[in-house]
Amino acid sequence: MAVEGLTTIRSSYGPKETISRLEAVIRSRGMTVFARIDHAAGAAAVGLSLRPTDVLLFGNARGGTPLMQSMQTIGIDLPLKMLVWQDAAADTWLSYNDPHWIAKRHGLGNEAGATVSAMSAALGALAKIAAGGP
Repeated sequence: MAVEGLTTIRSSYGPKETISRLEAVIRSRGMTVFARIDHAAGAAAVGLSLRPTDVLLFGNARGGTPLMQSMQTIGIDLPLKMLVWQDAAADTWLSYNDPHWIAKRHGLGNEAGATVSAMSAALGALAKIAAGGP
């Protein structure tokens, strides 16, 4: 399943452990966790079923603010977020928006290149640690 601008990697862990590992590594890197949204719990609250599906919103003002100074509309895509979800085969996945795609979406030019590249590298590293990848 390829979705433009979305990076998805398989986790070596179940959904609960993956989201816990993700939250721990984000905090260990000095970033702020703003919210954790449990979509499956929300579905259950209204009598519907949904496989584990959690979103973690997080960020660092030092990274996001320069992008919003260049183009305030990028604030709709910040803070950053990662989705941990389980598919029908019980495999766990971690997905996030590629910062390069976000920058392109908002028309940011080369002036944001270093910040966007740093964000991209950081998200890749966080995902790899949380998912237990190579």
